[in-house]
Amino acid sequence: MIFDTDIIIWIQRGNKKAGELVDSDDDRCIAILSYMELIQNAQNKQQQIVIKNYIKEMAFTMLPLSENIGHRASIYIEEYSLSNGISADDALIAAIAIENNQTLVSGNSKQFKPIHELDFKRFYP
Repeated sequence: MIFDTDIIIWIQRGNKKAGELVDSDDDRCIAILSYMELIQNAQNKQQQIVIKNYIKEMAFTMLPLSENIGHRASIYIEEYSLSNGISADDALIAAIAIENNQTLVSGNSKQFKPIHELDFKRFYP
């Protein structure tokens, strides 16, 4: 299962449901893009270290970008950016999930809803 950026943010905020969701999955994945978003939005170096340690301690598999993922994401942008407001980062995360045959779990369902080939699980904090 791929955990979207918002799930890790919910955990940082102390949300038990998000923590239990991650704890319950033995095959934890995170898109490299989500990792970069978390590090970029950290308040300081200490928070960056906490994020890095959490990802490592919880044994997340970091899923990289590839040419196929970039191509697939560009198609999603063409098809859904005007109608559903999908952003480049969400298109890339969806493409990473699909290319890796993984379920994507996120609390943000609007952008991902039109992507029919995406196995999506909605998180309710």
